[in-house]
Amino acid sequence: MSLPDWLDPLYEAQEMRAVDAWAVGRERVPSLELMERAAEGLVRVTVDFGREGPIRIVVGGGNNGGDGLAAARLLREEGRTVDVLAAADMDGLRGDAGANLERLPGEPPRRFSREALDGSGVIVDALLGTGFSGAPREPVASAVAAINAAGAPVVACDVPSGVDASTGEIAGEAVEADVTATFHGEKVGLRIAPGTFHSGEVRVVAIGVPQGAPAPTTAGLISERVLSLVPGRSRSGSKFTSGVLAIAGGARGLTGAPVMAALAAMRAGAGYVQVAVPASVEPSLALRLLEAMTRGLPEDEGAHAAAGVAGVAELAERAGCVVLGPGLGRSDGAVAFARGVAAAVEAPLLIDADGLNAHVGALDTLRGRSAPTVLTPHAGELGRLLETDSAAVEARRLASVREVAERSGCVVLLKGDDTLVAAPGGPVAVSPGGTAALATAGTGDVLAGVIGTLMAKGLDPFAAAAAGALAHVRAGKAAAARYGADHTIASDVIDALPEGFRP
Repeated sequence: MSLPDWLDPLYEAQEMRAVDAWAVGRERVPSLELMERAAEGLVRVTVDFGREGPIRIVVGGGNNGGDGLAAARLLREEGRTVDVLAAADMDGLRGDAGANLERLPGEPPRRFSREALDGSGVIVDALLGTGFSGAPREPVASAVAAINAAGAPVVACDVPSGVDASTGEIAGEAVEADVTATFHGEKVGLRIAPGTFHSGEVRVVAIGVPQGAPAPTTAGLISERVLSLVPGRSRSGSKFTSGVLAIAGGARGLTGAPVMAALAAMRAGAGYVQVAVPASVEPSLALRLLEAMTRGLPEDEGAHAAAGVAGVAELAERAGCVVLGPGLGRSDGAVAFARGVAAAVEAPLLIDADGLNAHVGALDTLRGRSAPTVLTPHAGELGRLLETDSAAVEARRLASVREVAERSGCVVLLKGDDTLVAAPGGPVAVSPGGTAALATAGTGDVLAGVIGTLMAKGLDPFAAAAAGALAHVRAGKAAAARYGADHTIASDVIDALPEGFRP
């Protein structure tokens, strides 16, 4: 299995170990040379980023510490003031790390103390490397806490200590880096929360691994190349060939959600949008959606009812995708309606919001669908599907999204700044994120409309979810540039969608 060409590779720890073993074993690149090149890159990042004052390099007892020791030597050879602080016993250091300890000129490493960080111009975290998982043990745990409390800029060596490089999980305390110099390629944990929030700016350092090294297959960062998959409108086409989308939701008091999904769909390029809502609220949607078609369905006091399933199935006969859930509500009738639509509709389906809540305890039933299905939960909704809470999901985002994908047989998009898209048995696509503008009500409905449109245009569900996530975050950044992240609302993101899709 290989990653789609629109994903930039992200390495798990074992994949990075395979690269190192390949380079040393097959290509005969000395491992000490790889460490030297890593140290050279770490030095350049440290010099670029540091402020006036001594450089403090905090080292552990493994190869990450070896990188720090090599960097200390190079910096001292440049005439810089460098203190090496050891949070592990250096007497037993072996291999490449031991070799770099022997080559260190000047003062040998001193035992780490909190006071030794006072007045630092920059601190280099070289405690724990990509092979680490779990919670740091003493004395490393105290060193991590001291680095975070020192008030100096922090450069992490390869991965911030305490962050699991393969998952982004943090079991104890982790270094809060301002910049991470990571070697050969980005690591999964640098891009997935909570690890991504500890990584700061990520700079990739080439270490001389020859071409042809084993490539990662499990995860990748969504690149703008995915947007080239989105088909444009044809002069010879019509509204029916530009993407036909049906949206089902909008209970009384919740009509804004399907309106935003519909407006986003149209701005994303859908040629024909139909919105199915309880009959009593249909007139209000008709006034707000001048370019969309509306349809009233049988209801139960302003909420959806099972009797409305047939109407959605009828709309789906023409639709390239059905979006189920925006503003659906949680009444018993709405739950029966949502489960009935998922079972009856043979078109591609996107389930969001209360459409997801309706499947709590019935997630496995979605495996029986014959057409592609995309689920777009936030952490709370994913937690309910897994019968846990949002905190548990946020602590293990990668594992959680993969579990729901496997159990449901669906492509699952877990929302967040690091939005994750998981395909059953396949790779995980990670959004580059980078804006707080999307942390506002209604932007999830916008995303549902965008992805539904891309599915209606014929994109496979994994690519559609990834492309939609990227266009959505780019639109959020464009809106924030106009109004500021704190002042952006969902309709601003809709208006900015053309910029989100622009090459």
